[in-house]
Amino acid sequence: MAKVRQDAWSHEDDLLLAETVLRHIREGSTQLNAFDEVGDKLNRTSAACGFRWNAEVRMKYDNAIDLAKRQRKEKKRAISAGMKKTYSTQQPATFSSSIEEVELSDSPKQVTNSTPTINLDTVIQYLRELKKDYHASNQSKSALVSIEHENTTLKSKVEELQDKLADTEKQLATMQEDYQTFIQIMDRARKMTVFNDNENGFVAPAFRMDKNGNLEQLAHGSN
Repeated sequence: MAKVRQDAWSHEDDLLLAETVLRHIREGSTQLNAFDEVGDKLNRTSAACGFRWNAEVRMKYDNAIDLAKRQRKEKKRAISAGMKKTYSTQQPATFSSSIEEVELSDSPKQVTNSTPTINLDTVIQYLRELKKDYHASNQSKSALVSIEHENTTLKSKVEELQDKLADTEKQLATMQEDYQTFIQIMDRARKMTVFNDNENGFVAPAFRMDKNGNLEQLAHGSN
């Protein structure tokens, strides 16, 4: 599975990177091995770790790097001294050639640690990782813009529905007021009609149904 990290380097990540590189320097290992180790722990590529070290972190640990190199040299001297003592007691004739072989085998490590680890392949690999992060970021931005647009549209629809609801409630309140006014007018009119009829001696007409089922008005005073 490809290592992909889109987040920024934290202080703890930089500290882990610095401690790992310094340890590899003290032990006589290479910085590339340190970058591989840090990449496995942080799920980042070795190229990304190398670029971070040379671009941001290395300048903060100049004194620590010098100390680690001195410790590496002291360790090599101790190893050489131990080998010299062993060969002086067991193989005196071959001591000089053995020491030269040890020094020659150690010299490439010193050159590797003293020269910058950035090369064309490292830069290309880092740019590829950066391109992947860029595309992933663009996709996230596009999705965010789409969600914001949809959210704006939904808010507009909600506001429109709220306005319509307020208008409907106003219309309903007006209709209820008109209905109550109409009922009051009808009630007053009915009361006035009954009052006037009573004053004038008005008698409501009476009706009866004939044998054919039709209604016919009865004359006043008839049974």
